Amino acid sequence: MHLYNLSLSAPTAITAAVLGNFSGTKQQEVLVARDTWLELLRPDHTTGKVESLVETCVFGVIRSLKAFRLTGGSKDYIVVGSDSGRIVIFEYNPDKNVFDKIHEETYGKTGCRRIVPGQYLAADPKGRAVMIGAIEKQKLVYILNRDATTRLTISSPLEAHKSSTLVHDLVGVDVGFENPVFAAIEVDYSEVDQDPTGEAFQSSEKVLTYYELDLGLNHVVRKWSDPVDPRSNMLIQVPGGVDGPSGVLVCSEGYITWRHPDYPAARVPIPRRPGPLYNPVGGANGEDSDSLRGIIIISAVTHKLKRGFFILAQTEEGDIFKITLDYEAGADGVIGGIQNLRIKYFDTLSVANSMCLLKTGFLFLASEIGNHYLYQIENLGDDDEEQTEFESATLPQDEDVTVYFNPRGLRNLALVDEMESSAPLIDAKVLNLGQDETPQIYALCGRGARSTFRVMRHGLEVSEMAVSELPGNPNAVWTVKATSRDAYDSFIVVSFIDATLVLSIGETVEEVTDTGFLNSTPTLTVAQIGDDALVQVYPRGIRHIRADRRVSEWKAPGNKTIVQAVCNQRQVAVALSGGEVVYFELDLSGQLNEYQERKEMASNVTCLSIGKVPEGRQRSPFLAVGCEDNTVRVVSLDPDTCLQSLSMQAVNYTPTSLQLVELNDSSSGQSNLYLTIGLQSGLLLRTSVDSITGQLTDTRVRLLGSRPVKLFHVRIQGQSAVLCLSSRPWLLFTWQGQLKLIPLSSPPLEFGCGFESEQCLEGIVAIEGSNLHILTVEKLGNIFNHVSVPLTYTPRRFVLHPQSSAFLIIESDHGVYCPSEKRKRIEAFGSTRMMEDGEELIELPPEQFGHPHTSEAGKWASKIRLVHPTTLETLWEEELDDNEAAFSIVACQFAGSSTPGEWLVIVGTAKDVTLAPRTCTKAFLRTYRATDAGALELMHVTELEDIPMALCPFQGRLLVGLGKTLRIYDVGRKKLLRKCENKSLPNNILSLHTQGDRIIIGDVQEGVMYASYRRFDNRIVVFADDTTPRWSTCTTMLDYDTVAGGDKFGNIWVARLPQDVSEEVDDDPTGNKLVYDRGYLQGAPHKLEHVAQFYLSSIPTSLHKTSLMPGAREVILYTTLLGSIGVLIPFTSKDDVDFFQTLEMGMRQKLPPLCGNDHLRFRGSFIPVRNVVDGDLCEMWSGLAMEARRGLAEEMERTAMEVARKVEDGRNRVAF
Repeated sequence: MHLYNLSLSAPTAITAAVLGNFSGTKQQEVLVARDTWLELLRPDHTTGKVESLVETCVFGVIRSLKAFRLTGGSKDYIVVGSDSGRIVIFEYNPDKNVFDKIHEETYGKTGCRRIVPGQYLAADPKGRAVMIGAIEKQKLVYILNRDATTRLTISSPLEAHKSSTLVHDLVGVDVGFENPVFAAIEVDYSEVDQDPTGEAFQSSEKVLTYYELDLGLNHVVRKWSDPVDPRSNMLIQVPGGVDGPSGVLVCSEGYITWRHPDYPAARVPIPRRPGPLYNPVGGANGEDSDSLRGIIIISAVTHKLKRGFFILAQTEEGDIFKITLDYEAGADGVIGGIQNLRIKYFDTLSVANSMCLLKTGFLFLASEIGNHYLYQIENLGDDDEEQTEFESATLPQDEDVTVYFNPRGLRNLALVDEMESSAPLIDAKVLNLGQDETPQIYALCGRGARSTFRVMRHGLEVSEMAVSELPGNPNAVWTVKATSRDAYDSFIVVSFIDATLVLSIGETVEEVTDTGFLNSTPTLTVAQIGDDALVQVYPRGIRHIRADRRVSEWKAPGNKTIVQAVCNQRQVAVALSGGEVVYFELDLSGQLNEYQERKEMASNVTCLSIGKVPEGRQRSPFLAVGCEDNTVRVVSLDPDTCLQSLSMQAVNYTPTSLQLVELNDSSSGQSNLYLTIGLQSGLLLRTSVDSITGQLTDTRVRLLGSRPVKLFHVRIQGQSAVLCLSSRPWLLFTWQGQLKLIPLSSPPLEFGCGFESEQCLEGIVAIEGSNLHILTVEKLGNIFNHVSVPLTYTPRRFVLHPQSSAFLIIESDHGVYCPSEKRKRIEAFGSTRMMEDGEELIELPPEQFGHPHTSEAGKWASKIRLVHPTTLETLWEEELDDNEAAFSIVACQFAGSSTPGEWLVIVGTAKDVTLAPRTCTKAFLRTYRATDAGALELMHVTELEDIPMALCPFQGRLLVGLGKTLRIYDVGRKKLLRKCENKSLPNNILSLHTQGDRIIIGDVQEGVMYASYRRFDNRIVVFADDTTPRWSTCTTMLDYDTVAGGDKFGNIWVARLPQDVSEEVDDDPTGNKLVYDRGYLQGAPHKLEHVAQFYLSSIPTSLHKTSLMPGAREVILYTTLLGSIGVLIPFTSKDDVDFFQTLEMGMRQKLPPLCGNDHLRFRGSFIPVRNVVDGDLCEMWSGLAMEARRGLAEEMERTAMEVARKVEDGRNRVAF
């Protein structure tokens, strides 16, 4: 078996984000790291929307990211620390829309190791040096400069190592133009290693260390070191030089301290949330375990103003505080220490990995959980009198102080845009409950109160601006401008079967009758022609309407009618019944003149298309004609060869629509003029047209649906695109230099046209039945349209209940109070106890503030929820109490049930669960049955001795994996009845799959095992296991002998039971050989064969064998924790395997990864890659230079066009 890996959706989690002027313009961009992907985002300051400029896979784990700018420069460079063992500096090239690598320096081994630098990056604010550090010991400094040609140069590394030292954070210190200084929080553990008593560990201290780079002597020294709070976790750079007092803010549990050599420290406490659920309520000593849990800062951003600066710092609970410093400059302009450190509550947002504050007043929030947000700062919070500002000058510096703020809704920030993110994606299923052409992905996402249950459909998100009902069912619609100088459309023209309706576009849309259009007949096409004229083509003729409302008409000859028509700014072509084509062109006086000859086609014309007039030209050179004889011809419109056939394309079905369009496909190396052909069968053909000769080459085919395809020219994000309508609408457009064909998430449309107005700059007006829709498509980078419903706690697992077709979701959160515990704490605190300012304490809304957390082990909150599959409404829910949490769920039919065919729901729960070591006081199997009211009722509860992590139906009974035990249960009246068990499994059963008598067991640490159930003596016998111990996260059964799985290190693999072993096990009539086989390599008697192995980087969370398109072959679809979705496609021929393996080897040489990694090493980070071709690398073919493409294609004995078509077909035939 050979597989082809393709990413359907890149990771949606953002692990790091930096702000800079990467394009070299004044407009700021945000560079984000998504695991192994880099994406450059540009927030539009006029619309508030975030636009994606470029996205690329670097084939390496991005550990750290930093931007820097050389002194006097206008462009920011990017430095990346990854698992490649190299420091890489690159820049964004806006002309080619790519990242160009500038420097790549090797400093250590590959992989994410604690002693190899890459975990921390710090840049000098003046861009003179960068420091890259490891978690332990090693730190390297690189000096940055310019050469004579102003190109960036990088020095050899300067060492700043210190043995037996752990680093907690690293930042550059702003010291103006003095020698660059870097600050680090360090712990020396040399004495701890030598002390067996543990006293040295208790007395070890954290220190704040300054490293100075002496530019004159070219070496690094430890300039200053001073102890800090042992719970310090983060450093924040403070502006220095002429902008501020310099130094750093040291963030620790509960406090923020300003530190700088030669100046006294200033400390303020981090305000806490008030209330009994966030603070101790009193115990034996007036405190409980929560009093030990401090608040820490996890992300921060500094923003300089014209005078001064401020810092926004976010806690682990999501609360953002504004920090300001009071300082004064001396007579010489030098700023000394600070007089006061102030902190004030700002707002509460989703917990962020990174925050970026733009000069335009936008705050970009890269969330740790769920969607990412762009906020507009509406107020700096200085006038917020409800919040107390705490100052270091008025608070004791050597005593512990607890202060509180008043939580509230958003006041200073306003949400302007949202980027969908499904991370962390915990579980998913691929189903087609909506009976669409492609299945939907149902996923559990998020954590805590920000969790969601999402339905992801393949398609671009469509926003409906307006919808109105028309009098009757129209068959066509057009928009038209009054003059060529107009920026917006003036009229919407709607054609009915026997009439035409003209609507004027203004503040309101209303019908008009004085436009010169003929209203008593259907219309074939409408266009603005010349400078200020309009043209209407109807079955009996052509109306040329001047600006002064003078009308010129051309009538169709004899008993013939016009059946097809097409127009552009200067040309009109019509097809008469009988296959005759008549061509008109606008002369210099604005008169529409017929060409003296007519073109007789061999059969009736079914469709026409003419391109837009190229800039600086008088006419479009080509006319495309589709005929009933299943041919499409390109006809010349050049005056010397007018109406002569230039080329012909034979098709399998009757062409129903044509569109000649210029698309900016920078990857083709060919002409950018394309002819798209829609066929009666639902197929779409895309063919390149030679702009000189009109020859047709490089035809690509795609199935769009079951209806005939109609094509329409529209504009999306300033570029030409083609709207393709079949049984569902599609959009052909250019995205980051590549052509994309993606469906729209809207109902089936019958006719469409581009639409431009002041309120809707680039929209689509379309017909659906008797309704007129105005639509916009904005987020072109998201190929999945998300519909989500919020959940209460972190979702764990879900199943589809076959009887009611509803989803059952179990949610559980550790460290969260259950309802009874919550009530006890509130009662103990006093339900009406007042705060100092007289406000009554209330529970904060968890949607914004999350659930109150406790550090006490064994505290759980959990819920079981029933969700409608289409409306996503919650039909029923039950909250578990007394620290009982749900861990597994299954819908099962029992053969021994009193109601045959009834589907029962079994939920595996446990009480007072601690995670390390894994223990519980009690465990249960809760059995539910569906009621007629659409809810569930509890039948009975069965007590267990360990946590049931895996449940699976098995031959009319229930298979349960609890700890090391595999057990079979049957249904009883008062509880489930134990029938059979096997207690010899290694660690903890995580997944179960069955087929016939065979059981595949997924263990948390030892991979998978194959077992067989022997009916005659009621035993479960393990007969095969894996040779490689794997920390499994998910598994799926591909066939009777083959299993695929993923592990927590980011690997995905396929293993198979040898054919002879499988037959031997099944053919053993007594089963004695199976029982008494001797174990091999301290395991089962037989071993699995490794079929495929591949490294993804992100942890796989679910695997599914499914088909993604009608009639396509089955693939393995996987989802990962960071939100990525991909497929493994099995190859069907040896030729395909050879082709893609050769292409992959060539791409590794021609296009090495951007982060300096070796592609083969990366895809085999833990176990060497085996029998899997990386399709993400192969699809970078279009990113190669044309000469490199030709050279590599010649080595493969193919043309560059054939290789591109093969790569595109690799995706289009089975996936989207």
